[in-house]
Amino acid sequence: MGRPGLLGLAARTAVVAGTASAVSGAMSGRQQRRAQDQYEQEQYRAAQHQAQIDTAAQAAAAQAAAQTPAAPAPASTPASAFDLVGELQKLAALKDAGVLSDAEFQAAKAKLLA
Repeated sequence: MGRPGLLGLAARTAVVAGTASAVSGAMSGRQQRRAQDQYEQEQYRAAQHQAQIDTAAQAAAAQAAAQTPAAPAPASTPASAFDLVGELQKLAALKDAGVLSDAEFQAAKAKLLA
């Protein structure tokens, strides 16, 4: 009765290995939770910092807008040129999507250019 048999030795080894893996798994899970908590805290601090920066930028922009005199209204020619290009692009997109036929596209384009 001095030494355990082969079966007893295998059972003892299995118990020790199982205990070691359970402890290791628990420690790993704890480390992961701790790392996740730290990450979330860093993200929260970064969001708070960004919110402060955004607030300061908005305040500075509002102050600058209040201090600058009103700019004269831009000439209507450049604005209408940009609108023309935008409208032509919209028409082309509608044609590409199959909403307009070639004849409808040409008629609408001629109407815009006239």
